[in-house]
Amino acid sequence: MALVPFRPRSALSTFDDFNNFFDSFFTDFWSGRRNYIKLDVSEDEKGYTIEAEVPGINKDEINITLEEGLLRISIEKEENVENTAKNYIHKERRYTSASRSLMLPNAAADGVKARLDNGILTINVPKVTPGPVNRIEIE
Repeated sequence: MALVPFRPRSALSTFDDFNNFFDSFFTDFWSGRRNYIKLDVSEDEKGYTIEAEVPGINKDEINITLEEGLLRISIEKEENVENTAKNYIHKERRYTSASRSLMLPNAAADGVKARLDNGILTINVPKVTPGPVNRIEIE
């Protein structure tokens, strides 16, 4: 019987791996989400810019809606892979869906633009331009 040298990992590294495992497990479990769209949202006086990471997703698999200030981004992707080798068929199916919603106060439904480039979905949502302030006289 031969002995194999044992090189233990540092205790700190092992502890970090343990914590990362449990953090991701419970985050996924309690939020109920395995597929999560990561967003960056910025605002200026003209409107909002939303950047979403959607790697491997085509534009026909993305649905974007804006209703009463609620912007919803949803993705549905279905993949079927079939390989034939050694007289057997190996078939895998994968269905992925994810969605994110966020409230955008003063969002205008007209003039919203979306662009998909290299896995980054950019949505520009203009703000409603406020009308003139009307002074109301008391009778």
